Amino acid sequence: MAKRPNNNVGKYAGMAMMLPLATLIGFGMGYGLDVFFHTVWLRYVFLALGSAAGILDLYKELSKDL
Repeated sequence: MAKRPNNNVGKYAGMAMMLPLATLIGFGMGYGLDVFFHTVWLRYVFLALGSAAGILDLYKELSKDL
């Protein structure tokens, strides 16, 4: 019987969506707070926080493979 290679396609596909989703969620939270508080700058703050959280989470997941 042929041995199947250890294929982590599902894991890496999920990691590929991690950064865009974290960025989108951060922007959505900031937009919601902008509407609630009648401001225009919170969306950019939460966009940056979401991006940073996505990058940090991606780094943590990739460092497990090393």
